[in-house]
Amino acid sequence: MENWDVVIVGAGSAGLAAGIYAVRSGLKTLILDEKLAGGNIGDAPKVENYPGFIEISGRELSEKMALHCKSLGAVIQEFEQVEELKSEGEVKLVVTSNAVYRAKAVIFATGAFHKTVGVKGEQEFRGRGVSYCGVCDGPFFKGKKVAVVGGGNSACATALYLSGLTCNVTLIHRRDTFRAEHRLFLDVTSKANVAVLWNTEVEEIKGDRQVRAIIVKNTVTGEKSMFNVDALFVQVGEVPNSMVAKAFGVETDAAGYIKINLRQETNLLGVYAAGDVTTHPVKQVGTAVGQGITAALEVYNYFLQLRKVNVIE
Repeated sequence: MENWDVVIVGAGSAGLAAGIYAVRSGLKTLILDEKLAGGNIGDAPKVENYPGFIEISGRELSEKMALHCKSLGAVIQEFEQVEELKSEGEVKLVVTSNAVYRAKAVIFATGAFHKTVGVKGEQEFRGRGVSYCGVCDGPFFKGKKVAVVGGGNSACATALYLSGLTCNVTLIHRRDTFRAEHRLFLDVTSKANVAVLWNTEVEEIKGDRQVRAIIVKNTVTGEKSMFNVDALFVQVGEVPNSMVAKAFGVETDAAGYIKINLRQETNLLGVYAAGDVTTHPVKQVGTAVGQGITAALEVYNYFLQLRKVNVIE
């Protein structure tokens, strides 16, 4: 059983920013993630709204953050899933698939999961034409026909990225207007090989060993039609990854987002949260970084109050 000052659960933008500031504050810091470090920002084809970078890929930005964090002395352990938290007085026991860690403070920066459309064929063809990451899987469909379902920033960004790889992109949205940023909407609709299906929902995904077609329904007329596609990229939102925190007694709202105050504190002493898993209304890499920084500095203040910085008895 290893002793740490702070364990950060999640190595996305919020977790890595928290790690940088925690280490710089002199705290012995462990960051755990069930996947690769970087979080969902690594899926973004292009980031144009993070200060200091006119344009950078999400993967490159996340890699730079992880490298920065490691260079300062934070320990990042990937592919180690946190399964449970327990209390031992003031100490928290972080139980993972590999070990148990003791820490005075914990920061949840666990982000969110991709939502599914929940139609027939989605699970069957997951990884065989159904994808939730354009950057990860787009190159497999160069020169082919694909569809993207969704109406927010992620859907438009994915369609824009895929337009440079595939011969044809059909963007499917159940409403008659996008929720995406106006500039992003203009960029994607300016592409000659991108078509938009308004007021349309995906009803079924069909194929053999791979996706071959989708059946869609017009929500106004009720008319159904079939489109031949080689892949469907699902970009319909996210669900907060707060199950472990909630099981430990951390308070969440009705949608499952962790409730925080301006200091990133939860209802439990020594437990903080930052990033997309929280009730903060803006889900952007910049706000996640800011929340991570705040959480780390508040952990340091918490240690000062306990007069036990860098010490676990």
